[in-house]
Amino acid sequence: MTASTASVPVVAHGSASAHAARVRTTGLIMGVASALAFSSSGPFVKPLLEAGWSLGAALLVRMGVAGLILSPALFRAMRRQRGFLRRHYKLIVGFGLMPVLGCQLFFFSAMQRMPVAVALLIQYLAPVMLVGFVWIRTRKAPSALVLWGSAVAMVGLVLVVDISGASFDLLGTLLALAAAVCVCAYFVISERAGDDLPPLALAASGLLTGAVVIGVLCLTGIMPFQAPAVTVMLAGTEVPWWMPLLWVAAVATTLGYALGVMAVPRIGSRVASFVGLSEVLFALMFAWIFLAEVPAPIQFAGGALILVGVVLVRADASSTGTPKGMAATTPVVPAP
Repeated sequence: MTASTASVPVVAHGSASAHAARVRTTGLIMGVASALAFSSSGPFVKPLLEAGWSLGAALLVRMGVAGLILSPALFRAMRRQRGFLRRHYKLIVGFGLMPVLGCQLFFFSAMQRMPVAVALLIQYLAPVMLVGFVWIRTRKAPSALVLWGSAVAMVGLVLVVDISGASFDLLGTLLALAAAVCVCAYFVISERAGDDLPPLALAASGLLTGAVVIGVLCLTGIMPFQAPAVTVMLAGTEVPWWMPLLWVAAVATTLGYALGVMAVPRIGSRVASFVGLSEVLFALMFAWIFLAEVPAPIQFAGGALILVGVVLVRADASSTGTPKGMAATTPVVPAP
């Protein structure tokens, strides 16, 4: 009887550990797939903007179509929970204004005042900013693995985006920093998702909120709205305007946000933010394929360093125990 009783917790512990590992692995796969989806947006939107489309028009279609595709998840959540919007409106509005709308507006505004590479570098300081945020909030210093991983990943990012010869622009820097804060908000708010606030419902409501706001800005003339019927060049082939826009809205944006908000509760905001750095590497790949922008050897080296940094941060997360997405009742980082 004693031996039989003693064996029960061992089996239960092994089963829980295996389940936790599956949750983390699934979250990592979702996070990488989200970064892959997001990374295709730039190379597909860039030719449209160069051909005469305004940023407001491109963002309106991008967010509106993606929000509509994900809207069934929002309707299901509203049917299951009476007063769903009233209970979660702060997170929904925050998600729509910061991770969805704010990040894109601030980044593209910064990009108009400074080299794209510099704006990218500043925006992707978000993982390090998150580490600092948790450090300040908990008053507990990060582990050596996290600090080394952060440093290695940032060095790799500098090599990937190649900021040589860049000039300083104060307003552009502030705009890019605002975009970085919005990226942080994306990971922190996404970590609040669970059974009470389904991830897909959060993504859908945030995208629709962002689309409504950008629509108002376009209608009032604050942002220009230009959507000419043009043709663009992709991978050496001339295609109509709706093909890249359909990809960006229905695939890149929809899958990017959907998989991202499902990944963060499973692996935590810190690890997810470092995994998100792979978006830079995938963007290089898409630019190489569709825009004939060949990466330099130093950028490949930078990509390897980013991956090493992610592995170091991930190794620390593995030693800390159960991921946040293991159960809906697990406490998470509070939204700002």
